[in-house]
Amino acid sequence: MKRGTILYGMACFLLGAALFAGGAAYAEGVSAERSTQPVYVDGKRVELDAYNIYGSNYVKLRDVGKAAGFNVYWDGAVRIDTTAPYTGEAPASAKPAAAQPAGGAVTLPTDGSKYIPQVGDVIRCDDGYLYEIKDTLRWENNVFAPGPLPELPTPTYDWSVFPAVELPAAETRHYATATGDDLFIRNLYETRRMQYTIYEALKSEPTAWRDGKPLAKISLTIPAEDEPYTMYFWPWKQAEITKQVHAFPNFHFRVEAWDYFHNGIFEETRYYIEIT
Repeated sequence: MKRGTILYGMACFLLGAALFAGGAAYAEGVSAERSTQPVYVDGKRVELDAYNIYGSNYVKLRDVGKAAGFNVYWDGAVRIDTTAPYTGEAPASAKPAAAQPAGGAVTLPTDGSKYIPQVGDVIRCDDGYLYEIKDTLRWENNVFAPGPLPELPTPTYDWSVFPAVELPAAETRHYATATGDDLFIRNLYETRRMQYTIYEALKSEPTAWRDGKPLAKISLTIPAEDEPYTMYFWPWKQAEITKQVHAFPNFHFRVEAWDYFHNGIFEETRYYIEIT
């Protein structure tokens, strides 16, 4: 994690995983100071980067795994395996590969247009695996969403003042886990929703501009080395994105959206954000 990075998370901290670097960090009025509280594992003192937030100590979950001897890794989600020693890497799955569906794979859009998954769609993953979609009931029936999403935001001012942003390549990541098969499809359409929402939020933030040019930067990918520390939210919450823009109008926003499937079942679209 790079020094000076502020990561925004709309989900709860996982076992007190600290998401700050440097001697002190501040986010929306919350301050974090480096803690000098000693930490012991089985009676032996260990050195951990810890931060004090309102009287409680927070440390990175990876560091706890290293010190206590259990594995913590990322495979599209944070995984904790208390039966395995720490490696920081996903274990090779001993689970036999599921039977591959017959028929050809669907062609996913690469231009940022919308893909709506259908039962029976076969997705060719980046590792060559053919993944069949078996259930999409949650696509438009998410109990946590207020309703179907509107169309993408349209400009209410000249967006051409922003530097051109490269649309990332389409990706389909397949993970064989102890509980089944996971699929993550990079959702370019929803990534554009995040981008355009940031554009519109910056319009009403006077400190975000200098000589008619925006000070903020926007990228549509998050570096792989930052993925274990990047938080996500779902369903879509426009107000949360807008709030973060007003809190950090001159920062670098890195955003991604991914459709998540588990054992062929659509679970949710996850919106990832990192602010540096």
